[in-house]
Amino acid sequence: MSTFVPASRVSRIKVSPSTAAAARARELKAAGRDIVDMTVGEPDFDTPDHVKAAAHAAIDRGETKYTAVNGTPLLRKAIIGNFDRRLGLRYADNEICVGGGAKQILFLALMASVENDAEVIIPAPYWVSYPDMVIANEGKPVIVQCPQEQGFKLTPDALEAAITPKTMWLILNAPSNPTGAAYSRDELREIGKVLLRHPQVMILSDDIYDQVWFKDEPMTTLVAAVPELKERVLLTNGVSKSYAMTGWRIGYGAGPAPLIAAINKLQSQMSSCPSSVSQAAAAHALASEQGFVTDSVKIYKERRDYACRRLNAVPGLSCLVPDGAFYLFPNCAGVIGRRTPEGKVIETDLDFVLYLLDGVGVAALQGAAYGLSPYFRLSIATSMDAITEACDRIERAVGELR
Repeated sequence: MSTFVPASRVSRIKVSPSTAAAARARELKAAGRDIVDMTVGEPDFDTPDHVKAAAHAAIDRGETKYTAVNGTPLLRKAIIGNFDRRLGLRYADNEICVGGGAKQILFLALMASVENDAEVIIPAPYWVSYPDMVIANEGKPVIVQCPQEQGFKLTPDALEAAITPKTMWLILNAPSNPTGAAYSRDELREIGKVLLRHPQVMILSDDIYDQVWFKDEPMTTLVAAVPELKERVLLTNGVSKSYAMTGWRIGYGAGPAPLIAAINKLQSQMSSCPSSVSQAAAAHALASEQGFVTDSVKIYKERRDYACRRLNAVPGLSCLVPDGAFYLFPNCAGVIGRRTPEGKVIETDLDFVLYLLDGVGVAALQGAAYGLSPYFRLSIATSMDAITEACDRIERAVGELR
């Protein structure tokens, strides 16, 4: 028997609920169950052919060695150009870092800065990994509830009330996973006014879904709306969601040079550098024509509109229409307290998603995993046929509750 005992930091964190749910759906499918998996947080499209061709070309050129810790010059140049072209943001080369996905950049930023129970403000609903990333790095998550009545968005008053002398970071994710909520320029300016009064607070701006955007007015980000905060903002992004490149594992950050240097120092001892071939593909994706992004967003919008219409027609459910990203976060308060055909009382949103899985074969994620109940998350990064089938099954399942 192994004598291995995990470090205490491991026992303090959880396995990612979204990863666990996706694994459970795969297990059930492998066992022969008819499962409609609505948990997957990655595009159902393939990586564009011209991006794959760029990777093949890099291999043919022999670009299969270690690269600089902070990424190849070509990729850093593409990142800088993409920020300038899309958002009007100017960054120097030493203000850019590249890692094995945006998730790694976020983790390294916290590792580089957080200790001794430093506080990190996390608006809820939140991406499931944020609190555990903070805990793993010896920080204290400070959860601020952002109810549906506020559009699932952080208000200036709530932010002001959450800041203490120990506050080190605010994590701001827009469009949000799981709600798709985003902030207008005016809303960001009001949040910025609060942050300008508290110069010790840094901001992690997680913009990984910023190109999956459905509104007519352009998407903006905190550092663009409040340029005075630029030296306190780490803007993180990547190619996973916008370019259907989740498995290529390339993310990047732009921020103050001292923080970027600390992130690079940690990465030099962790992974040395991201994949050279993936970097070549990412550089091409960011710098080439963007028709794939435009076309995929049109498809996501059609799926969003259809699914929201279907869910809002189900008695007991209601769904706010998201501004961006590829998730829905329906409210299921109207089914709490009702009984399944087998007589089990639905007491929580976890009970409801388990009922959907066991009863009609729809895999979803409970709102409690994202810090707000009673809700559940559905991904629309799947085919319209799957979305239609899932909506049919959810409607039937709710109709069978007593």
